Amino acid sequence: MGTASKVTLAVADGVAIISLNRPDKHNAVDDELHEEFVATWAQVTADPAARVILLRGEGRSFCSGRDTAVLGRGPSHDSALASIRAHQQFRQTELDTPKPVIAALHGHVLGGGLEIALAADIRIAATDTRLAFPEIRYGLMTDTGGAPLATMLAGPARAKWLLMTGTPIDANRALAWGLVDDVVAPEELDAVAGALAAAIATAPPDALAMIKQTVDGFWHGAVQAGMRAELLGMVALFGGPAYQARKPG
Repeated sequence: MGTASKVTLAVADGVAIISLNRPDKHNAVDDELHEEFVATWAQVTADPAARVILLRGEGRSFCSGRDTAVLGRGPSHDSALASIRAHQQFRQTELDTPKPVIAALHGHVLGGGLEIALAADIRIAATDTRLAFPEIRYGLMTDTGGAPLATMLAGPARAKWLLMTGTPIDANRALAWGLVDDVVAPEELDAVAGALAAAIATAPPDALAMIKQTVDGFWHGAVQAGMRAELLGMVALFGGPAYQARKPG
């Protein structure tokens, strides 16, 4: 019996539904899930039948971030620098995707999982959603756009609050801070997110791409600069005494 895919894909009526499928680990991102996510993303962006992308997670959570068992390295024990660069390249690909991206959030949305969500164009959260950047507990910070994206959406003080405390916020506070765009009951999440994706998918793809490019043009350079700063900061922090004293395993 084969191993179940850690990322699943379904395309119908112009909507590509990408589901993170590691529910027993709250969809924590290990090397295999990341590689499947990258491959699935490439498949969807190349498919003209997929006009809108809907991201979701199976089980109790959207995504609990990087699996701590592989924190600080990539495939084949790559260096921290190589691993962060590879993940940043994919985040940039996600941000640059001309197709609208909607994230349906529930349960844990932590660390890298929150960065995936913030890189989407629209976020809908269930009332049971908890968002956090817990990296500070390991003496670390975000490394794939969390700092600049949170600053852009919530403002510098609230971004610092998230990054410096690691304390989760609930869906209603996230809505008030501008980190999510709607809050619904958990049992309504898939239906509401799916209906929004389907409605957007009826619009002309070229117009959607031009609207997205125009809006994103106001902040794109700042996010790129922020990610370069995150790269340098995280490489230094991985080698620092705080992380060495706290690192998993």
